[in-house]
This record gives sequence, C-alpha cells and structure tokens, in this order.
Amino acid sequence: MEMRIVIFEDNKLVREAMQVIINGTPGLNCTGAYADVSLLEQKIKAANPDVVLMDIEMPGMSGIDATKILHERYPEIKVLIQTVFNESEKIFMALAAGASGYILKNDPPAKQIEAIQEVYHGGAPMSPSIAKKVLDFFSSKNVVLVSPEPNDYDLSKRELEILTMMTEGNNYRTIAAKAFISYETVRTHVKKIYKKLHVASRAEAVLKASQQRIV
Repeated sequence: MEMRIVIFEDNKLVREAMQVIINGTPGLNCTGAYADVSLLEQKIKAANPDVVLMDIEMPGMSGIDATKILHERYPEIKVLIQTVFNESEKIFMALAAGASGYILKNDPPAKQIEAIQEVYHGGAPMSPSIAKKVLDFFSSKNVVLVSPEPNDYDLSKRELEILTMMTEGNNYRTIAAKAFISYETVRTHVKKIYKKLHVASRAEAVLKASQQRIV
C-alpha cells in the first residue's frame, strides 16, 4: 500500500523538486502539491494524505495555523514541518500546533524521505540543530512544562541510551545503527519510554529528560 503525501509549499521549484523526489521513491505517492493552504480542507479531502509536508511561511494562512487545523480535525494525518526557518520560537509554535516532526529544507533529499517514512510510522523526526534549538528555547524562556523534580521512571539502561540519543536529535534509523539494533526494536523501546515518562511525543520526552536531568 502506497503512502500518500501532500505538499504545501509556495516556492514552485522546491515544490516540484519534492514531487519528483517523492514520486521517484518506491512506496510513496505525491497526491497533491499546493502553493498555499487556501481551501485547506477541500484539498485534504481530495488528496487524502497520510503525511503532509508543510511550509511555515506561505501567502495567506501560515503553515503553523494550517497545522493546528489539521491536528484538530484530522488527527490521523501526520504533519512534517519543512522550512528554511530555524528560529526557536517558530519551531516551538509548530510543535505546539501539533506538528509531528520538523526538518530543514536544506537537509539532503535522502534525509527528507527518511523523515517522511519515520513520521508515517509514528516517529518524530527532528534535525539535531532543531532539537538543540527547542531545548535552548525552553531554557532561554525559563519554560517549565513538567515538574523539575526528578522521579524514578524505571528506565532500563538501553532505554536511557536511546533517550539520550533522542535528545541529541538522532532519528530512529540513526539510533538503530548506533545501538546495533533494528529500526522496529527502536520503535518498541521508544513506545516504552513514552509510557514510562507519561508523555505522548518526542518533544515532550526530550523536554522532560532535560528538565528533570534524566539523561
């Protein structure tokens, strides 16, 4: 079964290049590519995507506002923010709006495809530079979303190892290679980590690990 991808990107060259890359990848199919998010729901219903590649800055409604709508009305659709912007505040706003992952447009095509596949399978891809900016944003704003007091979450040595690599911005495939385990095993460990930390996303896990000094 093919994975359906929709692109929202106002730059024609970038949009068309991503279409070619996606359609040239076995198992992926670009079912829609749009220059803006006007008539958002109409476009989503027509293209029926599994994953949406969302630019932040577009004419009219921003990608962040569109992400919030998709997250509220179509929670089964994964939104992967793709942009040239790497300001901490925009990153936080996108994640808070419900984005499942965040990569930069200058990431290599292979990495972008890997991020699409990872987010589809329940992962939360985030470039290392993005992961660092998220943590820096919380630190600079003195944001505390979880109790700073450490707790015993009963994480195994392997789970602590994987959580550490997650805070460093490594994606699932990189973690699998570094830990000498399979991609599916990484996913299983991450699910257990989320359950033990009482979180629902990578951003929450990374934040909790940082603020409670778990790793």
